[in-house]
Amino acid sequence: MQTFDFTANENDVNRIDKTITKNFSELTRSRIQNLIKHGNVLVNGESTVNRYKLSVGDYVQILIPDPEPTEVIPEKMNLDIIYEDDDVIVINKPQGMVVHPAPGHKNGTLVNGLLAHTPLATINGEFRPGIVHRIDKDTSGLLMVAKNDDALISLSKQLKDKTTKRRYLAIVHGNITEDSGKIDAPIGRSKKDRKKMDVIADGRHAVTHFKVLKRFGEYTLIECILETGRTHQIRVHLKYIGHPVAGDPLYGPKKTLKGHGQFLHAALLGFKHPRTGEELVFEIEPPKIFQDQLKRLDNKE
Repeated sequence: MQTFDFTANENDVNRIDKTITKNFSELTRSRIQNLIKHGNVLVNGESTVNRYKLSVGDYVQILIPDPEPTEVIPEKMNLDIIYEDDDVIVINKPQGMVVHPAPGHKNGTLVNGLLAHTPLATINGEFRPGIVHRIDKDTSGLLMVAKNDDALISLSKQLKDKTTKRRYLAIVHGNITEDSGKIDAPIGRSKKDRKKMDVIADGRHAVTHFKVLKRFGEYTLIECILETGRTHQIRVHLKYIGHPVAGDPLYGPKKTLKGHGQFLHAALLGFKHPRTGEELVFEIEPPKIFQDQLKRLDNKE
């Protein structure tokens, strides 16, 4: 069981569900209300109700039960394997594929397919075996996966230390006039829509670098390099500067380029091999739908 706790101060005097939502962005308000309903939120050692208003000095404990075990079923798939050895496997994930099982996506994920192909590291838990980092369902491109626990520890540390290389291609709305730039803006759960992330003052540090590759008038092709790896980081940051990713159903406008989600592709991935220390760098072209869209924009121009 996971436990969060805090002692209420003057900024926490509010309904308990609202205060917990503010203090713990990883918990949705509906999840918090459900935890309260089932007696998993204690105030001064006793269960409470959603409408309870906190007072300064109240001691709050949030008890999050371990998820009920659910078997992740291996599924045979035609995986686009770019590289593989005894420690690491690099996959070109297609657009439309979820990386690992979650509510609403128990089957058909990359992890389901990988488990039918090879054993994976286990220390991430049953639902995320081997997963070092994710890319969104409708983002295509390169992903590194650990086949054993030592590899997972090494690759995760490289991500934390910002020594990996990750470069993305994106078609965005509008004409970016600068040739390059840096977006340094903290990201957290949106205060208005819990399904979205947003740039917020109390969010987590997030930095994205971008460079313009080609301008098409109403759209721009750019490359993005991640300095940090927050949820939906590129999509949120590009919306923040007024150039949302084309086709993005969550952060972009309704009038956009036709496709199957955002035109965002993880084109380059580099890291040190967890066993040998060799520098490995992989590049992959964007999928056909992305390349065809670029040709149409070229012709239109």
